[in-house]
Amino acid sequence: MSDEAQSAIILQKARELFQESGYARTTMDEVAARCRISKRTLYRLFPSKTELFAAIIDAHRETMLALPGDYEKMSLQDALEAIFRIDISEEADRERIALLRFVMVESRHYPELHDLARQRGGERSRALLGEWFDKQRQLGRIDVDDAMSAGKILMDMIFGAIVFKTPGDLELGGGDDRKSYLRRCIRIFLNGVRPR
Repeated sequence: MSDEAQSAIILQKARELFQESGYARTTMDEVAARCRISKRTLYRLFPSKTELFAAIIDAHRETMLALPGDYEKMSLQDALEAIFRIDISEEADRERIALLRFVMVESRHYPELHDLARQRGGERSRALLGEWFDKQRQLGRIDVDDAMSAGKILMDMIFGAIVFKTPGDLELGGGDDRKSYLRRCIRIFLNGVRPR
């Protein structure tokens, strides 16, 4: 098995263990056992538990925002729907929200995890979206004075209302399902609310 394929399996199994037991209670020995690999192989691919957690954050970031990517031939609405992965399955959406919530909880207890989550998750995502917005501005497709702030605002709109709800309380108001709600967030962001 290639290192890339082996790493993908390790990340999935480690993610499961972290979510089951918590970051502090999960050991590298347990990860190796769950993956049915030697500790030597695990440490060759991920030299520490912190680096393993960082790799999970990197992989998770890609489930939240599909960037970089080629969206130039799409309308802005369609491009942002693709970037924010609105059409993923309900199961995939539950998994990504569960991991995001897990990271937020664990980050409160472990400063090193908070820094990793902020740098490799939130800040990197905002930078990628800001770069995309800046490119759209240069192409004359949008008019924003600060592409990075625009990216943060849209991310707050998309993720804020969902992430901070309790797992049993994901009703989004107005009778909307998740996809309709997220599409509405993007429309409001792109078009504003003032009559034209």
